[in-house]
Amino acid sequence: MPKVLFGVPRFSAELSWADLAAELPGWEISVSPRGRVADYLDGVDVVCPWGSPVDAATLAAGSFGLVQQFGVGLEKVDVAAATELGVYVARIPGDAGANADSVAEIAVLHLLALGRRLDELSVAMRERRWETRPLGGSLLGQTVLIVGLGTIGDALAARLAGFGVRMTGVRAHPERGGPPGVAEVAGPAGLRGLLGQADAVVCCAMLDEGTAGMFGADEFAAMKPGALFVNVARGGLVDEAALLAALEAGQVGGAGLDVHATEPADPDSPLLRHPRVFGTPHAGGLTRTMFTRSGRVFAQNLARWAAGEPPRWAVNSPPFRRDRITGQAG
Repeated sequence: MPKVLFGVPRFSAELSWADLAAELPGWEISVSPRGRVADYLDGVDVVCPWGSPVDAATLAAGSFGLVQQFGVGLEKVDVAAATELGVYVARIPGDAGANADSVAEIAVLHLLALGRRLDELSVAMRERRWETRPLGGSLLGQTVLIVGLGTIGDALAARLAGFGVRMTGVRAHPERGGPPGVAEVAGPAGLRGLLGQADAVVCCAMLDEGTAGMFGADEFAAMKPGALFVNVARGGLVDEAALLAALEAGQVGGAGLDVHATEPADPDSPLLRHPRVFGTPHAGGLTRTMFTRSGRVFAQNLARWAAGEPPRWAVNSPPFRRDRITGQAG
């Protein structure tokens, strides 16, 4: 029986990886503690990282032939080492497994929570301060800049269209244009120019060597004073010290952070304790809809690979194939 190992014990507090059993008939489902994949590789054919590193040593320690992410992020996987060892590495695009839709929804949540001053309203409600409740802002008529017009950025644009906002966007290949409703699209070189026009900025970009720290002191200084900033992509895209300084100076009016430079994030950090920061624990993709739809696609890709075919959405093309199922090995 082929075996798949998940790199963390559960998908969420409410959902276990064992809940995918109906989608994975004939597969043994196993789990490891976060960060200890290398200690649980006996008999494993497929590894699903889900937040755990799969480095060169882990890849060399096993006989598995596929690293299949339950989503998009592969920054903790050594793709080059996997390729040399004959191991495929694949992801599930956001629009194939409903991850993009779930993350786009939490981006809207952050925008609304910041603009309507949700934390302050909750306090006013508890204290019965109806006459001094805070005045919030509306998205209506505002300009929202979406940085990263990939699957998440496109899903966000579709949702924001109903709020009566003007949308602009930044993407690596601006010649591809943007989704319906996005009035202007620029490349990375045009980021600072669009920052100065936006009332709110949402980071949906992919993290790689070229985008790490793309939001630093210069970018926050280029924003319209008092504009909102939301990050639902990866914490490594933002210089958090620069963001804190911009918040304290009033240059950034509020920050919504679902992702953090270090995870789990310290809730007592000066950034997360700032009164104009709305934080969530990297929960953008954690919905039952994402689990169900991604689980179906995940299982289909495992079946495809087990049948000897290359997995869909592979990010590499190994020169040979390492696996125990078909008897091939490097």
